[in-house]
Amino acid sequence: MSSAGDVIYRPDKRSFSWGLWLRQIRAIVGLELAKNFLSRRSILIYLIALLPLLPLTVLIFVPKNSEELSFNNIGKIYALLYYTLILRTVIFFGCAWIFMNLFRGELVDRSLHYYFLSPVRREVLVAGKYLSGLVTSIILFTSTTVIAMLMLYFPNYYSQSLRYFTEGRGLGELLVYVGITMLACVGYGAFFLVVGLFIRNPIIPALLLYGWEWLNFLLPPLLKKISVIHYLNSMMPVPVSSIITEGPLAVVAEPTPAWISIPSMLLVTVIVLVLSAYRTRHMEIRYGND
Repeated sequence: MSSAGDVIYRPDKRSFSWGLWLRQIRAIVGLELAKNFLSRRSILIYLIALLPLLPLTVLIFVPKNSEELSFNNIGKIYALLYYTLILRTVIFFGCAWIFMNLFRGELVDRSLHYYFLSPVRREVLVAGKYLSGLVTSIILFTSTTVIAMLMLYFPNYYSQSLRYFTEGRGLGELLVYVGITMLACVGYGAFFLVVGLFIRNPIIPALLLYGWEWLNFLLPPLLKKISVIHYLNSMMPVPVSSIITEGPLAVVAEPTPAWISIPSMLLVTVIVLVLSAYRTRHMEIRYGND
């Protein structure tokens, strides 16, 4: 027999409506986007997103007749910049800060109980917060991806770059990089969301994952596939030589096709979000312990 307390928190049958859930998710996303973009915590995110653009600003003043910056080499230069700095550092730590603070930040601010006291299912809350973090990270880091590529091409080779992006394969490559960035936000975001929910001090697991991702080139082929970076690297439009980026100790593994990489990452993301929803269903707030 259910207790009186159970009756209070049991959802009304009308709440099992996709329309209601979608409206609630939309409202949560709107509230969270304002926090993500306008709070004091967002300052660090903007600095992280701008990090790759600082060295590119200096490169604008390098003479265009420099052999290292010839037009034919810009694609390789950007591939290295994107893989080593944008993908492995900027997006990783940016997603860590955004998604771990979705719940952990509310606990620090002692405001999470307002959500828990509202007539919103915990699963809906997880979905709304995750989508808000996803929108935030995609907007910021796809902007970084696009601006960085344009800053490499256009300042010194405007006419050639214009033809490359309008008539050549430049636009296609740019869209692939944008797609990789979005997929990275999906994968890393889900991981850091669940870390922020399950672990009181999420810095340690974040650093462990960062080390795992950076040492991925040393792992045997089977273990390489237990990482996000392997699937993202498999979709790079310009292959990045392991000799240049990872050294002679790199263990070569066949790249995973996109038709396997994308569904695999999305499936893992769904599983992680289900774990996050389960965690919030059994979550108790003790502000004094955080």
